[in-house]
Amino acid sequence: MEKFYTTTAIDYVNGAPHIGHAYEKILTDIIYRHFTQRCDNTYFLTGTDEHGIKIQKTSAQNGVSPKEFCDMNAQKFKDAWKALDVEYSQFIRTTDEQHEKVVQKIFKKLVEKGDIYKHAYEGLYCSGCEAFLSEKDLTEDGLCPDHLKKPEVVKEENYFFKLTKYKDAIIKHIKTHPDFIVPSFRANEVLNQLENIEDISVSRVNSNVSWGIPVLGDDSQVIYVWIDALSNYITAIGYDPDGSSEKFEKLWPANVQVIGKDILKFHSIYWLAILMALDLPLPEHILAHGWITIDQTKMSKSLGNVISPTGVLEAFNLEIPDPLRYYMAVAAPCGKDGNYSDEDFKEKVNAHLANSMGNLLNRTLSMLVKYFGGDIKPEFLGKNELKEKALETVKAVKHHFDYFEIQEAGQKIIELVDITNKYVTDNAPWTLAKEGQMDKCGEVLTNVLQVMTVISSLIYPYCPNIAKAMAEQLSYDLNTKLDDITCESLTAGHLIDKENIKPVFLRMDSELADKSAAHAGK
Repeated sequence: MEKFYTTTAIDYVNGAPHIGHAYEKILTDIIYRHFTQRCDNTYFLTGTDEHGIKIQKTSAQNGVSPKEFCDMNAQKFKDAWKALDVEYSQFIRTTDEQHEKVVQKIFKKLVEKGDIYKHAYEGLYCSGCEAFLSEKDLTEDGLCPDHLKKPEVVKEENYFFKLTKYKDAIIKHIKTHPDFIVPSFRANEVLNQLENIEDISVSRVNSNVSWGIPVLGDDSQVIYVWIDALSNYITAIGYDPDGSSEKFEKLWPANVQVIGKDILKFHSIYWLAILMALDLPLPEHILAHGWITIDQTKMSKSLGNVISPTGVLEAFNLEIPDPLRYYMAVAAPCGKDGNYSDEDFKEKVNAHLANSMGNLLNRTLSMLVKYFGGDIKPEFLGKNELKEKALETVKAVKHHFDYFEIQEAGQKIIELVDITNKYVTDNAPWTLAKEGQMDKCGEVLTNVLQVMTVISSLIYPYCPNIAKAMAEQLSYDLNTKLDDITCESLTAGHLIDKENIKPVFLRMDSELADKSAAHAGK
């Protein structure tokens, strides 16, 4: 693999980040970290969407300028991702000067190509979706199904993009690339939506929406969300109609673009059409993840169950975000909805990270110190009964990541941990020591520790801090590429002293958090 470029959706800054935003960023970060273990040229883009009527209205209500409002809320997202160890390469804001300039050039190019035209239009506009809706899109009560609000009738002259021109090409691409949309079952949803697709408005009248990027040569119009926000994936890495950067040429097309299922239509139809119009390659995959419910209930401000990811860390007094990262990753199969609950969070994290993985390393190192002074002797290195299974797990994890099956890959890692724990139980090194079978005892302990080096590499994308703590105690280089793992990294000599053995993760034994006080609305 020569390069790996991944993106998230850019978050709208009209509110603070919640657990749903965090889910997407954690998933993408895990994918990104995994592929850094397989190739050297990797890039991870995230950011914020900062134009539009909602920002214009909300900033006015708060008595600040739209830019001041965006600055304040964009920082909240940056702070949240830092707290969660989301290691993005670049954070783009659609108010960045370079982005705005290139978006204007993109718009101009599409006009010159004949793909954008001006048209008087009257339709039902939902400010929450920032989209025009048809009658068939509404509920029986005439409400937007997502925001449960009645759309307003908007009549104005806008610029329209010839989406219908690219309908057949998009259908052909989806049908001939069955792995383009992940999970594949969502492809039919998109194909159904394509049946009744219409040209889309790509500008708004300045007198109604002033907070946006002006159309070059027409100050009466501002560029609407589809060309503005969607273009961030290419403007961020140096695309320019007048001549793109070397960085763009090396990174584009994206290997995978991670988005929520609710915006799949825009990314698999609108975005593809724009790229086709610009004569640019299409992304290799669109990964549409599901939603995160709270105690099996959809998040809602009115219900008071909107959970802040940093609120979770604070509520459980977590010094590292690894437990939340791990839990969110295994919360749902690829593309399906997941659920967060305090009780399940605590139970799974304690079982998998503390009891199984952390305890396995701690007790094995402790026995190595107790019986051998922390030394690995040459005679301990001859055999490794777990080697084959560990290397099989590496292959399985890589395979699952190739299909962006993050939960399934995590399950394979824990299966290896469970197998290794069973190996310890079956071979009982404490009994071997008692019986004076010291070489056999040392061999068992060394086999386990060799496998733990592999586990530290595999768990790193999910739990980078725990993995680093494991690797440090094992004197293992976490920079080892997955293709170079041999399960034989430990060599004869002194490995560790008693005082350097530390738990990589402590059980979460605190009382369950009060969500209404500790989580909601932070």
